[in-house]
Amino acid sequence: MLTTSDILKKVKELEIKSKRLTRHLFTGEYHSAFKGRGMSFKEVREYHAGDDIRFIDWNVSARFNATFSKLFEEERELTVVLLVDISASSLFGTVHARKKDLVTEIGAVLSFSAISNNDKVGAILFTEGIELYVPPKKGRDHGLFIVRELLTKEGLNKGTDLTQALRFLNNTTRQKCIVFVLSDFLDPNFADALRVAGKKHDVVGIKVYDPMDMNLPDIGLLDLEDAETGAIVTVDTSDFRVRKAHHDAFFQHTEWAKQAFNKAGCDLLHISTREDYVKVLQKFFIGRA
Repeated sequence: MLTTSDILKKVKELEIKSKRLTRHLFTGEYHSAFKGRGMSFKEVREYHAGDDIRFIDWNVSARFNATFSKLFEEERELTVVLLVDISASSLFGTVHARKKDLVTEIGAVLSFSAISNNDKVGAILFTEGIELYVPPKKGRDHGLFIVRELLTKEGLNKGTDLTQALRFLNNTTRQKCIVFVLSDFLDPNFADALRVAGKKHDVVGIKVYDPMDMNLPDIGLLDLEDAETGAIVTVDTSDFRVRKAHHDAFFQHTEWAKQAFNKAGCDLLHISTREDYVKVLQKFFIGRA
């Protein structure tokens, strides 16, 4: 159990790391990848060769007996919402970190990327129900609060209900948001809710998984417990057919999730707990720009 001192230390470490990544890697990429809500009028200036004639302000031009053009700028302010799965399966990890630890780091980087661009950021932490809702706001203190909750919040429930989380998102956010869904997506019934959310918001899924989710080691008999249901099963990992069935099931689920996001018009990233998530995010941001 983390002490208050440990929590504050970890939050500070995440802030420093996230700000460094944001400053050196993500600031331009994030800004380019996610556009503002539209264009707003900025000012009128004298017409220059190459200006779009559709934006000539004829009233001002007539008044000053010269040609003037309207200038517009992007309405930059965005709202970012982190939809974070804190179900029991997120506590699994066999290499560098648990899935929850990786989700927390990614969430911190995304939060400070938004804040550094003067965007609002909020969070919805969920299991079978909504465990915490943090309304979108700006500012460093607000970002630190979200990171602290990502680091320490424990779900009252163990299972995963992404449909309920997506519906809660739609009911609490009226304007279009950039939504990052961080989960292992161990829920077979969220496709319909995702299609609804995808029509209203710019949704990006980040599927976090552990290498053992994909491949079982050959180490003989294992008693395994489902973290979310409590079911216990004995598995003979020395049997090639068992290991292959586990491997195939992982990729079947991965393909199903990919298709669900594609049909909803949304993006889906895959990040392993042994992988450098920075490279994956940066490649995604650059690809969207």
